[in-house]
Amino acid sequence: MIELREYGADGPRVIALHGGPGARGSLAPVAEGLAGSFRVLEPLQRVSGDELLTVADHVADLDEVILDRWEGGPPALVGSSWGAMLALVYAAEHPERAGPLALVGNGTWDTAARAVLQETIRERLSEEDRARLATLAEDHPDPAERMDVLGGIILPVFSVDKIAIDAPPEEFDAKGNVETWADMVRLQEAGVYPAAFAAIRSPVIMLHGDYDPHPGRMIRDGLLPVLPDLEYVEFERCGHDPWVEREAREPFFAALIDWLGKHAT
Repeated sequence: MIELREYGADGPRVIALHGGPGARGSLAPVAEGLAGSFRVLEPLQRVSGDELLTVADHVADLDEVILDRWEGGPPALVGSSWGAMLALVYAAEHPERAGPLALVGNGTWDTAARAVLQETIRERLSEEDRARLATLAEDHPDPAERMDVLGGIILPVFSVDKIAIDAPPEEFDAKGNVETWADMVRLQEAGVYPAAFAAIRSPVIMLHGDYDPHPGRMIRDGLLPVLPDLEYVEFERCGHDPWVEREAREPFFAALIDWLGKHAT
């Protein structure tokens, strides 16, 4: 079984799903913020190896965690970015084992939303940074090094007023990121997602920053045909990770804890 971190001793059960793919440990601040009201598990998702890492691998790992660790009502799934996507995919595959789904900074489900994401990032970058991106693959042939440099260039445009937090993620799995995301795009192009989400029985909420380059309302509108009861909450002066935003942090935790308190068992 994949490595698990545990937070909290009492309350409804929650699984915190980190982003990336490959940003192991990055959701620890959210798990810690929920620990006063919930029992939280943070799985550190599988890393890359000799075989290509797929979406199905991550779904199988999450299913093993849920089947092994909890009896009774299904746990709530709180996912950030890629983790939000994994929560939806898991709930479509195993609707009877997925509790309420809280999707934070949900990733993109179609080429149109990805185009808006990429254009928003490009507009926020300086001319110097755009030039660095244009030669990134040539200047940094090693995938891990290239991912580190890419993050240094684009991550600043994902936040408004970021505060320092005391929980850096584990080493980023660049190879796993590329492999998993390529498989997700393949599944979208094949028409599997988001169509499969019509099987989801759980209540679902999107929590999204108004400054997040991922176009929250556009992503929401793309999901509504298959998730007609999808709730949407948008935070002002908030980027991709609400828990690190100075002005949005408290409203984010208040909204998330309140919603989970109403829906989690």
